[in-house]
Amino acid sequence: MTMRLSKSKPKLGLALGSGSARGWAHIGVIRALAEAGIEPDIVCGCSIGALIGAAYVSGEFDKLEHWVESLKRRDVLSLLDVSFNGGLIKGNKLIEFIGKHFVDQDFTTLEKPFACVATDLETGREIWLKEGSVVEAVRASIAIPGLFRPRLREGRLLVDGGLVNPVPVSLCRALGADLVIAVDLGSDRPGHASSNDGETLSGGWKQKLLNGLGLASAPAEEAEALPSLVSVLTGSLQIMQVRIARSRLAGEPADVMLTPRLGEVGMMEYHRGTECIAEGRAEVERMLPALRHALGIAA
Repeated sequence: MTMRLSKSKPKLGLALGSGSARGWAHIGVIRALAEAGIEPDIVCGCSIGALIGAAYVSGEFDKLEHWVESLKRRDVLSLLDVSFNGGLIKGNKLIEFIGKHFVDQDFTTLEKPFACVATDLETGREIWLKEGSVVEAVRASIAIPGLFRPRLREGRLLVDGGLVNPVPVSLCRALGADLVIAVDLGSDRPGHASSNDGETLSGGWKQKLLNGLGLASAPAEEAEALPSLVSVLTGSLQIMQVRIARSRLAGEPADVMLTPRLGEVGMMEYHRGTECIAEGRAEVERMLPALRHALGIAA
């Protein structure tokens, strides 16, 4: 049975960090917290954390978990629509899928206070999204530079919030959280750019890139080199976000930090949902004594 924190107790915030495919671990974290009787009052997310957080507070969590656990490599490839205008992936297929299978809501109708982070591409400012369409906000927060097209929202061109605030503890505090549990997906083997991304995007994805570039019959050495572009992009972003997260968290520390061990999971390996979810659960179990102590919950 889930135990809600009473009104006399501090408000608990949950900050779900960025991390692309590793973000499926957030599902396991939320499940394990609930099983331990810990339910957040406020949820904030960045990038993939925004997607998971939105599903959680909108009542679509079970459906999202089932979909993630069913994802195969071919399913991931089918959701990637190649573009060379603003990013390698338009993201339309992914957003259309989310919109079709998960009901869009206005922020005012959500079960809990929720907000997500994006970055203004022109000014570099951190943008807090907490009004209007939840799906549109998530779309902006997950727009990884170079991979997904930026999103135009209220006159601003928005991209992934991981550029400015990968683990949005500060946003949780701003929404009224007294205590914050944060999930950092980049601390395991920081700066490590997994070569698995190139393997994940081989085959059908490689062919899409070749066709888009007009290189369907490119020499083998050129074809083999193409996936490294994605590896370079994701690896560089990972290194940058790790450094930014360290800096932000040093000045805005969480009360409890969860760091799932996901260094071997490539940033684009979305088909590895089951093992990421399991690791999210395992991290909560490892940190349960610290969680109970911080929240004043008896063992």
